[in-house]
Amino acid sequence: MKVRSSLRSLKQKPGSAVVRRHGKLLVINKRDPRLKARQG
Repeated sequence: MKVRSSLRSLKQKPGSAVVRRHGKLLVINKRDPRLKARQG
């Protein structure tokens, strides 16, 4: 999982979903798991 300051470009990819877990924003993508990231 990558740590990025902005998730804007990742959340626009097909299959992406923005999820909040434990107070952190995550982008998960079942279609392309390489695009997993958290904001920080």
